Amino acid sequence: MDFHKVTEINGTVKVPGDKSISHRAVMLGSIAKGTTEITGFLQGADCLSTISCFRKMGIDIVNDMDTVTVKGKGIHGLCVPSGVLDAGNSGTTTRLISGILAGQNFTSILTGDNSIQKRPMDRIITPLRMMGAHISGRNGTMYAPLTINGHCLKGIDYTSPVASAQVKSCILLAGLYADGCTSVTEPSLSRNHTELMLSAFGADVRTEGLKASVSGVSELHGQSVHVPGDISSAAYFIAAGMIAQKGQVLIENVGINPTRDGIIKVCLEMGGNLTILNKRLAGGEPVADILVRPSSLHGTVIEGGIIPTLIDEIPVIAVLAAYADGDTIIRDAAELKVKESNRIDTVVTNLTKMGASVQATEDGMIIHGGKALHGAVLDTYMDHRIAMSFAVASLNADGTTVLNDAEIVNISYPDFYSDLKRLSLS
Repeated sequence: MDFHKVTEINGTVKVPGDKSISHRAVMLGSIAKGTTEITGFLQGADCLSTISCFRKMGIDIVNDMDTVTVKGKGIHGLCVPSGVLDAGNSGTTTRLISGILAGQNFTSILTGDNSIQKRPMDRIITPLRMMGAHISGRNGTMYAPLTINGHCLKGIDYTSPVASAQVKSCILLAGLYADGCTSVTEPSLSRNHTELMLSAFGADVRTEGLKASVSGVSELHGQSVHVPGDISSAAYFIAAGMIAQKGQVLIENVGINPTRDGIIKVCLEMGGNLTILNKRLAGGEPVADILVRPSSLHGTVIEGGIIPTLIDEIPVIAVLAAYADGDTIIRDAAELKVKESNRIDTVVTNLTKMGASVQATEDGMIIHGGKALHGAVLDTYMDHRIAMSFAVASLNADGTTVLNDAEIVNISYPDFYSDLKRLSLS
């Protein structure tokens, strides 16, 4: 797909529903008693993989696009899968559903695409085994496909070596089936959608600082869930509006959960012309509209506790940094190496091809901003966030940018290119 420089980004956009919340709503709705209605559900390939997995376990899920209706069968209502559970490209599906499967009374096989089969699963296998789960990876490794023999579980007090909402959520979901209390302590606070939603569905959830705990439950209860716009998807239009020469972008109905809003803080720190409007609560999650205008950006240092709140946005933040004056240093982000691609390497490679001055480090990168970028032929590495980040990068780059495998955005934002084109004025 070809992209060209534009002179103006202008208009209003409403991004798709939050991917993290959409996954969790289907999962908890499936193991809750009664009906769960989900509005604003993300109709991306990853979330559709979650629906497919639970349908294979006997859950009736009606997806009419506007509303997803999950007819849950209760905490012990899942059936033996009708086949191998395929998570597609979704790490969230793979890791979270493993926690639920560990507490069932049947055996399941969980797999995914080539990318999933290369992503480390030891981070969930280790704590699940500590809880008594019988789980093994491919040929004795820690990689999918995973074979999970459901088993009686016991609560544990686990200290996670990584700040990962997927790890934390996997353990807490397994904790629903465990005797006693299950706790997870993280080095930094990761997104807390699981804790909020578990509480709404009736679980006994407690949080204290970096520690989240849940007790085993006899039942959860179906809920109405409104999914706000995904701040990770909004990030591309925030960046596009800031590097534009003219115009303004209003992004409506965006979730601004404080465990996810690092992109906003970093943009303001870099001098971004960004205003938060119409703050409100929707379904227990903070929501707002975000107004963005062209900005004179400068470099910054991004490190420490803020990293888990913007880990998915680092590729597009690196694009912003390339257009900013001065140096931007990103540290403590080694987690980028185990995403859909090694996002340290893929970001550095593509920015370099476009003429940026950037170097990889062991846990991040250093971007020397201010150099004029030019079009190039770029790989997306079958990573949706790389594709969207470099579509944005092309908007202020001279010449033509070609993205290979650009359709990978269907993972999280099927209408991304049409929305971007609608806002772009030459």
